[in-house]
Amino acid sequence: MEKDEVRRLDSFHAFEEICSIADQKQVDFILLGGDLFHENKPSRSTLVKTIEILRRYCLNDQPVQFQVVSDQTVNFLNIFGHVNYEDPHFNVGLPVFTIHGNHDDPAGVDNLSAIDILSACNLVNYFGKMVLGGSGVGQITVNPILIRKGTTSVALYGLGNIRDERLNRMFQTPHAVQWMRPETQESCQVSDWFNILVLHQNRIKTNPKNAINEHFLPRFLDFVIWGHEHECLVDPQEVPGMGFHITQPGSSVATSLIDGEAKPKHVLLLEIKGTEYRPTKIPLKSVRPFEYAEVILKDETDIDPNDQLSVLEHLDKVVRNLIEKCSEREASRSELKLPLVRIKVDYSGFMTINPQRFGQKYVGKVANPQDILIFSKSATKRQTLEGKIDDSERLRPEELNQQNIEALVAESNLKMEILPVNDLDIALHNFVNKDDKTAFYSCLQHNLEETRKDLMITPLHFHMLRGYLIFILLQERVKERSTHSKENLQMRSSSQSLQDTLDKSTSIRGLNSFSDEEDTQIPSSSRSNIRGRKRSAGASGSLHDAPRITKTGTSGRGRGGSSGSLKQTTLDATMQVRHSESRSSATVRSIAEEVDSLSSDESEKYEINEVMDSSENEKSIPKKGRKRAAPRGRGRGSSSSTKRGRKSDTSSSIHQMLMSKDDDDEDDTQNRLKKAPPRVTRNYGNLRR
Repeated sequence: MEKDEVRRLDSFHAFEEICSIADQKQVDFILLGGDLFHENKPSRSTLVKTIEILRRYCLNDQPVQFQVVSDQTVNFLNIFGHVNYEDPHFNVGLPVFTIHGNHDDPAGVDNLSAIDILSACNLVNYFGKMVLGGSGVGQITVNPILIRKGTTSVALYGLGNIRDERLNRMFQTPHAVQWMRPETQESCQVSDWFNILVLHQNRIKTNPKNAINEHFLPRFLDFVIWGHEHECLVDPQEVPGMGFHITQPGSSVATSLIDGEAKPKHVLLLEIKGTEYRPTKIPLKSVRPFEYAEVILKDETDIDPNDQLSVLEHLDKVVRNLIEKCSEREASRSELKLPLVRIKVDYSGFMTINPQRFGQKYVGKVANPQDILIFSKSATKRQTLEGKIDDSERLRPEELNQQNIEALVAESNLKMEILPVNDLDIALHNFVNKDDKTAFYSCLQHNLEETRKDLMITPLHFHMLRGYLIFILLQERVKERSTHSKENLQMRSSSQSLQDTLDKSTSIRGLNSFSDEEDTQIPSSSRSNIRGRKRSAGASGSLHDAPRITKTGTSGRGRGGSSGSLKQTTLDATMQVRHSESRSSATVRSIAEEVDSLSSDESEKYEINEVMDSSENEKSIPKKGRKRAAPRGRGRGSSSSTKRGRKSDTSSSIHQMLMSKDDDDEDDTQNRLKKAPPRVTRNYGNLRR
């Protein structure tokens, strides 16, 4: 309530009184059970006032009479790694040991809290900070701070706040929570240690999954200091069958105006000798007085349901009585503080009253005039799937105003399929209450990382899977090619008469006639050339299985080496048989390259992409690239062009090529084997329109 002009200094007065009591009693150290700050990111004013109080009472020349004999780098997770009073640059006379609570717990990218600021200033000893390792529920190891003073040895265990549901599951998971015990030594046995645990969790079982049962704790403990609960139950209570006692000091100031916080506030002075202890509760005198009452309007005989004035008179009477009660109790104090007054009104069958208007007459008489009254209806037993809810399992009044989002989602029976409800609940809580801007991003990254770990496969398995997929694609490609080969054979047999006519014709018009029906059709001159010598290759498929090699004529090589003439040749059946193995391997590589390039052009699936390698010089197959025209006379002294769709200069060169093919078959085959590997081109199919 730092923005309330009346109550803004109450918590600082109470904290200063606690430190003054510790100084007067000359205690060895102060032990805090979490929630030193009410907000995850306290204001600068709050931080400054807290540091001032700690500096005033903790930094002095008084000697510290106990020793920490455990591994301090494990106990204190900071870069210094030792208890604060051992720092030679500070005179710490009153050490403070604290864990974090649910209000000041670590958050953000670096997992820091406001307690880390005080720890870096060497004002407090921050312990019990857990790093949840592993996936799923997680795993934690609780290491004690081993303290010795004379013949007394104390093992101080700390467990900072963890979400109650998660810690509940961890306690019920084998080996998820590991408790480290002191090692046996000659001078001190394990049984000689007095074991204290400080934790900050829900204790009242409003929901068994959202609280920690005392029976989850290990039996070797001697004393448990339970934080988080605000009700002051400072007298130690024995847990049946567990062998240890629990004290619940409660909060130093009233943060929720409920019946539980109306009890007097105390601190506990704990004296330990050997394995025995003596508790002494000390009341806090600086705490603002608080009076609480409940009124059920229908049970009052002097109230008329139809007369609102009678209701106001009765409530005024109750408030005046509470104020007088506080004045009588606080008459002995030198400084009188305005009391806190809260009346819970059950208005079943009545009309409500405006609380702000009602409290205007008590300004200057009570500390909270704007919220003296709180209206509620009588609770009805709600039916659940498990049955009726007991009175002990109902929500506490302070939880009615701030219900868990997780509980609301659970009541609605919503099922999340992508992100877990619990993780989203944590992210939303951190975003709203802790001002963590990266809460949802961290939640998403965490779940992505967990999913990646679940689906992680080794590189060998990845390549095996990739190879299997390529094999399936190859099978599908072979089926497609075999189907189109049959179609092309039928088309070629039906067009043989047309091809004979085109072979005898000297018109150049036929050389550039293309079919628009199939993208794999070739010029008629090439078909006539293939028809004469490709009959023997009919068993191996269709024109799609025959690689095409463009050879430019060069002077001084082969028969009839006339420059400027372009010969488009295909390998005969003998070459296909001789190089069938090389062709099949080249075909597989070509298809594999097509799979890797992920070509989206549907027409390219039926193009002729096979490349024949020379039996003497095997070259790597060039990767499939963008379609382009065949090169014009590069490196071979050619002066003619084979660009698609262009007419040749003279028809005589075409006839010469067609007439000399049968005669040059054997000689050209031998010459091609001796020559360097020719350039690779493709049949580009139809002209694009």
